[in-house]
Amino acid sequence: MQHHRLTTLLPALLLAWSATTVGAAPRSADTVYQQERAACLEGRSSQDRATCLKEAGAARAEARRQGLDNGETPAQLRANALLRCQRVAADDRASCERMALGEGQRDGSVAEGAVVKQLTIRSAAPMPAPAASR
Repeated sequence: MQHHRLTTLLPALLLAWSATTVGAAPRSADTVYQQERAACLEGRSSQDRATCLKEAGAARAEARRQGLDNGETPAQLRANALLRCQRVAADDRASCERMALGEGQRDGSVAEGAVVKQLTIRSAAPMPAPAASR
């Protein structure tokens, strides 16, 4: 078997947003808060520490109220994720759609600067031509 790996980088925010709404298990508001708080305390934010901590707390509170969805339904978010795949090369579009619907592996975070999704596709290698007999 021949292994092909397709790795696609999509805009971090959009990918993280669609991944949590179309099949991937969303992280808890507290887990996200702890990661954002750590980034604030370590100076990995573009905001000053006080503002960063205030925003992280506000985001956690809003997430607990389930208010971070911009009013879009899971079906709308799924449709948006699939629509983004229309800009991918035709040969890779089916793989993009599978990843948009939650297949594959996800690594990274918005806080780290990128979310990488990977989908491994296995296909049979072509059979070699038989050797000519003399």
